[in-house]
Amino acid sequence: MSPVTVEKITESCKLGEGPHWDADKKVLYFVDIGGNRVHKYDPATRTLKSLTLEGVHFIIPVKGKADKFVINMGRNVVLMTWDGESSEPAALEVIATVHDEDGSRDNKINDAKADAAGNLWAGTLGPIVNNEITPEKGILFNLAKDRSTKTHVTKISISNGFAWSPDNKTMYYIDSATGKIDAFDFDITESKIGSRRTVFNFKENGVEGLPDGQTIDTDGNLWVACFGGKQVIQVDPRTGRLLRRVEIPAQNVTSVAWGGAGLDELFVTTGSIGMDRPDELPMAGCTFRVTGLGARGLPAQSVVL
Repeated sequence: MSPVTVEKITESCKLGEGPHWDADKKVLYFVDIGGNRVHKYDPATRTLKSLTLEGVHFIIPVKGKADKFVINMGRNVVLMTWDGESSEPAALEVIATVHDEDGSRDNKINDAKADAAGNLWAGTLGPIVNNEITPEKGILFNLAKDRSTKTHVTKISISNGFAWSPDNKTMYYIDSATGKIDAFDFDITESKIGSRRTVFNFKENGVEGLPDGQTIDTDGNLWVACFGGKQVIQVDPRTGRLLRRVEIPAQNVTSVAWGGAGLDELFVTTGSIGMDRPDELPMAGCTFRVTGLGARGLPAQSVVL
């Protein structure tokens, strides 16, 4: 097995999140939540193109529609037109708006991902008061192709990572505040979930930090970003075993995505905010490419609208 290499590919941002590898264009999209930026990184040219948008937490291409992306702006799901080069989007269209369980409008959408059928799954987090997120104010929902939304789970605190098993029968999900990775039975035809259970507990396994974004490899193992833990971990969700730790030179590791020509490179986003000693980890907030892991992922899915 090749040695594992962690390479910095972008400069620091405040809170990098939501990496999505576009296998057709061979570029990486991600956002800087704290800096209100959307980025496109091209590994072939090592160039970064960016635009400024407030309140964006994720970016996912729309299948079969050039220059179209689904993003969020606060609690709105938005269809964005962007050529990937300009510093401003060509168009923004709100296609759905989500509310708190009680109907109030304090929530904002956090992490999101499309399943293999092209349906968007996303979750929210509650209002931030005195630098603390209001617990159990978020929801887990999906956006159907007719642009309607359906709430599946309530009382979520910090909605984060999504991943699906290779057979699409299980959806893995993270509410970061719980310190756990959960699984649901998944019906991709009906966009239904059920039988929630915990498959990995950070505290019980002595893992530092909180679970954030995640992805899955072709063997069905999860790769999970550890916010506050300076690492990405590999977990077998079927046995609950911790398989591997990959050290990242940033305290707050936020998300992960497979990419590269063979889908065997792991792109890792991090944040520079919330650090006690920023000088100790000067690469905090940078985006990294990890190679030599001996694993590969599944293609990232686009949204079907």
